[in-house]
Amino acid sequence: MAAIRPDRTDDWWRTAAIYQVYPRSFADGDGDGTGDLAGVRSKLAHLAELGVDAVWFTPWYVSPLVDGGYDVADYRTIDPAFGTLAEAEKLIAEARAYGIRTLVDIVPNHVSDQHAWFRAALAAGPGSPERELFHFRPGRGESGELPPNDWPSQFSGSTWTRVPDGEWYLHLFTPEQPDLNWAHPRVRQEHEEILRFWFERGVAGVRIDSAALLAKDPALADFEEGVDPHPYIDQDELHDIYRSWRAIADEYDAIFVGEVWLPDAERFARYLRPDELHTAFNFNFLACPWQAGPLRRTIDDTLAEHAPVGAPATWVLCNHDVTRTVTRYGREDTGFDFARKEFGTPTDLELGTRRARAAALLTLALPGAVYVYQGEELGLPEAEVPRERIQDPMHFRSGGTDPGRDGCRVPLPWAAAEPHAGFGAGDEPWLPQPEGWEAYAADLQGADPGSMLSLYREALRLRRTLPAFAQGPLRWLPAPEGALVFGRGPGLVCAVNLAERAAELPAHSEVLLASGPLDDDGLLPRDSAVWLLV
Repeated sequence: MAAIRPDRTDDWWRTAAIYQVYPRSFADGDGDGTGDLAGVRSKLAHLAELGVDAVWFTPWYVSPLVDGGYDVADYRTIDPAFGTLAEAEKLIAEARAYGIRTLVDIVPNHVSDQHAWFRAALAAGPGSPERELFHFRPGRGESGELPPNDWPSQFSGSTWTRVPDGEWYLHLFTPEQPDLNWAHPRVRQEHEEILRFWFERGVAGVRIDSAALLAKDPALADFEEGVDPHPYIDQDELHDIYRSWRAIADEYDAIFVGEVWLPDAERFARYLRPDELHTAFNFNFLACPWQAGPLRRTIDDTLAEHAPVGAPATWVLCNHDVTRTVTRYGREDTGFDFARKEFGTPTDLELGTRRARAAALLTLALPGAVYVYQGEELGLPEAEVPRERIQDPMHFRSGGTDPGRDGCRVPLPWAAAEPHAGFGAGDEPWLPQPEGWEAYAADLQGADPGSMLSLYREALRLRRTLPAFAQGPLRWLPAPEGALVFGRGPGLVCAVNLAERAAELPAHSEVLLASGPLDDDGLLPRDSAVWLLV
């Protein structure tokens, strides 16, 4: 076992490095082609050596896996494909022995259509108490043949599905994910009990999926573009829900991170008031193009949004829904937008890798918490999954035009010489690994001081051990055109060159870490970053 790091202070989450595990694709411990908890337990030493403070698991509960586990059938049971509840408890404890906390994913907006509540609602029929837990409504039109309203889906397609007795039920995502009615007290009570269930098992925090979608306009009025309030995004009733959740988390010294996509900075900050969520994901930074001006504005806006409520910012380059950083930064359009995803986009992976290395140093130098999606530390590109192997519902609901999200979920390569690049010794992985995937294997990169893995390990070590990373706000410093230069604490500077030509470095006494070799004359090459002592 690797050396155990001492516990951080009670506000560890303010500066934490948190690693995201998508269990199905992390490591396969039993050889059935699906990642599992045994696989995660076998790689805890990797996470400890990487230097993360916590691990966030995307849903590991019983699920038909229509939407990658975000269609939950039972929150108190681990899906048999991943393991057992006892094994999850053991994993939480073993991770803690390494000094790594555990966060789990809660999906409060909806459940699976295989959830006991929804099966009971279908069986009970119109007007029943069971249906009050969801949004069942009669249809419009002469015989109820039209949906109750025209709300747009978070995926493509309709938000309503009709059942044999003629009623319709609401689902903002797929038909297999019926939305819960958060105006019903039983829904609130159930989720508060679920929180306690996992906090009792040692979980240190919860990531809240689709956190701004739970409450709906009770009239279910038609959607009007640009009209406030939105009928199902950012309803005021949400804040009472999260205040009650925060009281429970405080009992266990646990934290929340919300998935909150909102363009209004003031309304976004309301979720981070001291009696609500601790943190929320920063999607504006994730989607920002690799350009100096937009990045600086996004960083400034993010810090300004969080300042009034005293909450730390979070920084993330990629997650289980988003095109991997190496691929995104190797394209002409380096930003991210779900609507712009398409097959066959030209990509320069060498350029993308160089930029991803620089972006890693930029991100890890910013004040606040940082999230690292599994495989980013290996520099994995977005995999091109054959159309016949795609499983993501976003692909199918788009009529096959959207590539979906499977490309960032392909199983990880651990050992170059082992079957399936070390992901598992048995069956073929649930998603195919591309040809040459073994070249990214962790065992090869661990032995290469110039690899992406070595860069992440050293950056996280410095971030954890140098007091300057935890002291004082970000200070912008003079920079050449097309570059970003800022200070952190006393004596530490981060410089990132996004210009077309090499840039002069600020005056310094030592180069702590660079994303790539400096020019012979000491200049910082384009698409590079460096940490300096001054």
